[in-house]
Amino acid sequence: MSIGEEQPEPKSHLLELAIGYFKKEGYKVNRENVVLEGFSGENRHFDLIVQKGRIEQGVWVRDWNRTIGVNVIICLDTSSEDVRLGSPIMIGDKFSDHAKSYSNRRKITLLTKQKIDSFR
Repeated sequence: MSIGEEQPEPKSHLLELAIGYFKKEGYKVNRENVVLEGFSGENRHFDLIVQKGRIEQGVWVRDWNRTIGVNVIICLDTSSEDVRLGSPIMIGDKFSDHAKSYSNRRKITLLTKQKIDSFR
């Protein structure tokens, strides 16, 4: 199983915070149909699919007790591109400098738990 397929169950508290954040920001939130078949033929898993206007974005929520590295961000980017979703969103506790740099170049949104918690 590759990192892109590895889907640890997100902590429901962080997932619920994320759903509340996106709803307050005016997104439509879909947490039901979050497995999409990509053009590669692989099934791509997301924790949420959010939509604002005509743009849909895949969201991964990772409540890990460690820093999220660039390899995880690349897997999210690859999954999103494969199913033709817009700029993906990653929610986690903290991100490595390489992950931040890659995300900046590829227009991937990184949200920390602290940021979404401040919108309550």
